[in-house]
Amino acid sequence: MFNLNIKVCCFLILAICVVISVTMCTIFLNLSVSMAPARTCNTSCRPFPDYCTPYLPQPTRGKQWHQWDCLSKDRLNEGKLNCSLMLKELHFITEPMSQEEKQFPLAFIITIHKELETFMRLLRAIYFPQNIYCIHVDAKVEESYKASVQQLANCFPNVFLSSISEVVTYAGFSRLQADLNCMKDLNTSQVPWKRVINLCGQDFPIKSNLELVRHLQSKAWRDTNMTPGIRQPSYMRYRTQRQYQEVAGLHTVSRGHGIYKTPPPHNIEIYFGTAYYALTRPFVRFVLEDRVAKDLLDWSRDTYSPDEHYWVTLNHLVDAPGSNPQGEWEGEIRTVKWSDQEGTQHNGCKGRYIRGICIYGLDDLQWIMDGNHMFANKFDSHLFPEALNCIELWHRHKVLQHAQVPVQPEWRIATDDNGVTAWQ
Repeated sequence: MFNLNIKVCCFLILAICVVISVTMCTIFLNLSVSMAPARTCNTSCRPFPDYCTPYLPQPTRGKQWHQWDCLSKDRLNEGKLNCSLMLKELHFITEPMSQEEKQFPLAFIITIHKELETFMRLLRAIYFPQNIYCIHVDAKVEESYKASVQQLANCFPNVFLSSISEVVTYAGFSRLQADLNCMKDLNTSQVPWKRVINLCGQDFPIKSNLELVRHLQSKAWRDTNMTPGIRQPSYMRYRTQRQYQEVAGLHTVSRGHGIYKTPPPHNIEIYFGTAYYALTRPFVRFVLEDRVAKDLLDWSRDTYSPDEHYWVTLNHLVDAPGSNPQGEWEGEIRTVKWSDQEGTQHNGCKGRYIRGICIYGLDDLQWIMDGNHMFANKFDSHLFPEALNCIELWHRHKVLQHAQVPVQPEWRIATDDNGVTAWQ
């Protein structure tokens, strides 16, 4: 009997130990899961690219970088999106990062026609809830592409597709009209945006949103539009002296030898510059409503690449809101490696030139990072994915460094193997 009692007692003690062990393990596992970054993605998520290490801070001693980034165009093809889950898994920032940024909302116009994933990564980089985003999707793209963009936009109250889409033709009036369509939509928005910046799908930001806000509020640009450009050089006058027409969706061609245009309306002097800008809201209203602006627009319909003269010409009119009559190439909106500037403005393209513009490779990044521009053009996720991977990680590091609010775990793209952010 005594032996039996001993056996029963031992059994009870053993059972209690097992229960305690299981309980402690469960608690430990739950704590581990709660402390670690949420990893609900599938195996298609990108691992950390080791080749990006030279562009990033040193990781915690004894640790290694890890990336758990599930951003992929395939995510938009999985049926109806769970937007709340997607925003966390794709690392979109969902709060203003400072009061300064909250009080100076920006508007963005993004024109796209290809490379859906590249666009998604651009939107992720520039997205903040206080801003507003108009996406112009080229009308000639496949319906599935547009549907994917619409599905993504539906997850945000401040992202929308332009109400009218153009069949955009290279160097044609349709490219200018695409921006104007978005401007009309933005002009009616209740978001109190202060500047509008236009982008294409292959741009990527270099400055953080806070740096953009401070740059646009600096003494030089506080009340002034950015439209880099100069008086039209003689070698560019053919663009506005002859008549051109679009071959819809393909290219823009001359109407024929000897077919010339009348002089510009209102004796306006034509300027030449970039198609990219940062414009004040009063200037946008001027563009949409002023008779001089409308007359110049109509006159520009049969010119070559009118977006490269329209904005900069209007911005040199003394009566235009926020105009910059003495302005030239200043503003540092875009950094571009043009093939004809190799050896003078830059050290050559490490990726590949297409239409005279460098598609950046990995070895172009240091040149970009050492500059002071707002955006860089162009990146291609198919030709040189490494360059886009690293510039994105570098830029997110900068954004989180500048945060004046607590950084949420889901905003982090790269972490060390403790689950601690690589950017703190």
